[in-house]
Amino acid sequence: MNIRILGAHNCESRNTKCISILIDDRLVIDAGGLTSSLSIAEQQKLGAILLTHLHYDHIRDIPMIALNLYRQGSNIQVYATPDVSANIETNFLDGKLYPKFHEVPEERPTVSFNPIVLYDSQRIEGYSILAVPVHHNGNTVGYQVSNADGKAMFYTADTGPGLIDCWEYVSPQLLITEVTVSNNYKKFATNTGHLTPSLLHEELIKFREFKGYLPKIVAVHMDPVLEREIREELAVVAEALNVPIAIAYEGMRISL
Repeated sequence: MNIRILGAHNCESRNTKCISILIDDRLVIDAGGLTSSLSIAEQQKLGAILLTHLHYDHIRDIPMIALNLYRQGSNIQVYATPDVSANIETNFLDGKLYPKFHEVPEERPTVSFNPIVLYDSQRIEGYSILAVPVHHNGNTVGYQVSNADGKAMFYTADTGPGLIDCWEYVSPQLLITEVTVSNNYKKFATNTGHLTPSLLHEELIKFREFKGYLPKIVAVHMDPVLEREIREELAVVAEALNVPIAIAYEGMRISL
């Protein structure tokens, strides 16, 4: 399984892009930094997009990739909870802001929305996909993606404390987890459903107690302004747990 971090942050700037993760050049999780990271030819190779929730930095490129694919006569399968799909149809692909790409062309719409069923493994693009709820507003789900070789990664999506509710359902070799703000913002993180390095530390201790191991860990969704602090604080967590924690960056490649 080859993973490429297209967007590693929660904000866009000259050097940062919103979150988007590409797996084996054909499966995408979240669409924050999607179209600006891939050529048109690369976009045409995509088979499916998994969306974790309806916040803008995770769904923003759905209209743009739809526009690109429409011109080429291509189709993309989008998987999400029903409320996420409904919000995109109502607020993005509404025929005013962008065309209703889920309805045109009539014989084969450019975007096909498919429901994600919680706790039920689904076969998508040759992968086993398991969606589990996490603690973030907007009915957010994290995804475990497993291939035929038994390689598995779990992406927490945006989440606050309480991941113990997920650990019994997933067994990844790679954990891609959000760490949005530094420890000084613990109250903000808890109230808004995000993690700090210290909060992640607590979640990883629970993971190891429950599963008996710790997977490879990569942090994403950092606020660029706080990234230096986050990096320093995650180094403390890594030392305490005796496990490497990598900080994601745009273009980062990971192989399982």
